[in-house]
Amino acid sequence: MEFILQSDAIDVETFQQILEMDDEGDEQEFSRSIVYGFFDQAENTLRDMEQALEKEDLAMLGALGKFLKGSAATLGAIKVHDDAQKIEYYGKGRDSDGETYLEEDVCLDRVRDTLPTLKTNYAEVKTVLRKFYRDEGGDGDLDD
Repeated sequence: MEFILQSDAIDVETFQQILEMDDEGDEQEFSRSIVYGFFDQAENTLRDMEQALEKEDLAMLGALGKFLKGSAATLGAIKVHDDAQKIEYYGKGRDSDGETYLEEDVCLDRVRDTLPTLKTNYAEVKTVLRKFYRDEGGDGDLDD
């Protein structure tokens, strides 16, 4: 768990709650399924965001941002949550504070600026969690 603690990409308390749902001796199958399900959802959503951005479909970007925000919150992926929330707001024609209204072209530019950061932050989450589950050199031990 040490490498998770060293990363500010994951909220440890939230992730710990997911781990507590694992049955003893099951190799963390329940939490692993949640995490790897998140990977699939996030990657599909990021692809869909790219397509929506190409079409300049702010409403779709907002919906996709909201969806990814919820998935990220469940897992404790803080930075992914925050970036997805920004895209949700931009998709609704608002600034990242969720209150100030912006012109459509400004919102699209902000999504273009935020999406690469979102992808980078997602990649960090994926790396950290794959290490935790020993898929990239970690041993899956909380005391690691």
